[in-house]
Amino acid sequence: MTSLLEGARRLVTRGTDIGRRIEGLDAATTAARGHLDDALVDEAAAVVERASGRLRLSADHTVVALAGATGSGKSSTFNALNGLDLAAVGVRRPTTSWTTACVWGDEGADELLDWLGIPQRHRTVRDSMLDTGREDRPLDGVVLLDLPDHDSTEVSHHLEVDRLVALADLMVWILDPQKYADAAVHDRYLAPMASHREVVLVVLNHLDTVPESRRDAMLADIRRLLDDDGLADVPVLGISAREGTGIAELRGEIARRVATKKVTRTRLAADLRAAAERIDEATGRARVDRLSKERVAALDDAVAEAAGVPTVVDAVEQSTRIRANRATGWPVTAWLSRLRPDPLKRLHLDLGSEGKQLTGAARTSVPEASQVQRARVDTEVRALADDASAGMARPWAAAVRRASTSQLEELGDRLDAALGGTDLGAARIPWWAGAVRLLQWLLILAAIGGGVWLAVLAVMGYLQLPEPSTPAWRGSPLPTLLLLGGVLLGVLLALVCRVLVSVTARRRARTADQRLRRAIGEVSDELVVQPVQSVLASYAEVRAGLEKALG
Repeated sequence: MTSLLEGARRLVTRGTDIGRRIEGLDAATTAARGHLDDALVDEAAAVVERASGRLRLSADHTVVALAGATGSGKSSTFNALNGLDLAAVGVRRPTTSWTTACVWGDEGADELLDWLGIPQRHRTVRDSMLDTGREDRPLDGVVLLDLPDHDSTEVSHHLEVDRLVALADLMVWILDPQKYADAAVHDRYLAPMASHREVVLVVLNHLDTVPESRRDAMLADIRRLLDDDGLADVPVLGISAREGTGIAELRGEIARRVATKKVTRTRLAADLRAAAERIDEATGRARVDRLSKERVAALDDAVAEAAGVPTVVDAVEQSTRIRANRATGWPVTAWLSRLRPDPLKRLHLDLGSEGKQLTGAARTSVPEASQVQRARVDTEVRALADDASAGMARPWAAAVRRASTSQLEELGDRLDAALGGTDLGAARIPWWAGAVRLLQWLLILAAIGGGVWLAVLAVMGYLQLPEPSTPAWRGSPLPTLLLLGGVLLGVLLALVCRVLVSVTARRRARTADQRLRRAIGEVSDELVVQPVQSVLASYAEVRAGLEKALG
């Protein structure tokens, strides 16, 4: 049902100026929801619903509402305009308890009256009356409403007046000589309608009770009060509904406005502009730019430090050195490296799938962030929010700050999971280490072979047994060359490999640093940057919608 209503709204508003304004304000209120005050957004959304609803109804009718205080003569004016005694006129304390409607031209009016909420029993079609005269032709299309008293002691009367004041196309305010300066009507109704002055008329009734010498001065005083209310262009008419004075002029003014067929759209445009201006005031007109790369990088750096990336990177380098030296070192002493604890395993990192199952894989053992590191993260988050909201109105700046910190409670666990889930690349030994290990063992076997050979020769010499001829190379016995060469070349190869291991360890540390910072950056982007960007996108949508709504 909601989608059908939205489709109907788009259908009746498409391609018109009012339609573009409605679409703009609708987009602005949708994007502002959750960021601006709910009452303000609800009010603007109600304007969108009223405007789109009114456009779906008869465009040949203009709703003219008569409003005023108790005793102002609304009902008398209503009867004088329609030429019938439709509204009850009180004698002692005249009051209007319900809204009465009189319609000139009933075709298409019923749906409009249903939208206005006027019961059938309080409706009268003027064309159906036997005394309809030609003088009523200019009022064709008028839906004239006699509203309850706005100063009634009944709360329901107040609510009915407020509801219909928001729905009427043209407002006619009836004042009386005794209470025309009453703050109740000026502060509550007239002054707030300054943005709707093109669809407002003000009438001073009971002119017959005012001495002729004072009438002009009283009308001038009303003119001054209206100017103070921001209604400088609103006409002020003096009438006496009881004697009929000025009724023709009032009827003519209403007919003139109705004849232009612009009153309804003027009222809707005023409603949309007023609602858009209120949201515009709360939104501000700051230019929205993308988040600074430098600011995001500073946040990522602070988060990476707090997550323990430097500690892990150092552990990767040290662990690579230990593992590679163990694989490429001189086998006689390389086994001693097994006595040194592996830095990555101490941090519960790079344990392999089986190791993670044994440790539970819940958390790493990376040291928690210090107070200084946490403070730096808070500072960078605040700086990013301040930078993003620079120039924004207070509600939006507060929305950006809330978004930047809305998920910080998850930061610790998410960072730890990012560290534990990153492939550090330290488990695999360098590809050349296998060849070096094989060569080292060949050298060890050569040294052992040379040593055994020399030992056999020594025993045979001791036993004075005939010694076989010993091969030599460049004057040096081969067994001696095997022994010394195996040992010296093994040690020399281990020293050379230490240099290669150092280079490899630093390279893997840089690779691990890049991978960790990328993983940490994804976490900070999801928990801090994206929520801020979401608010900025909503702000941009609100501004774009307001541009359309304000024309």
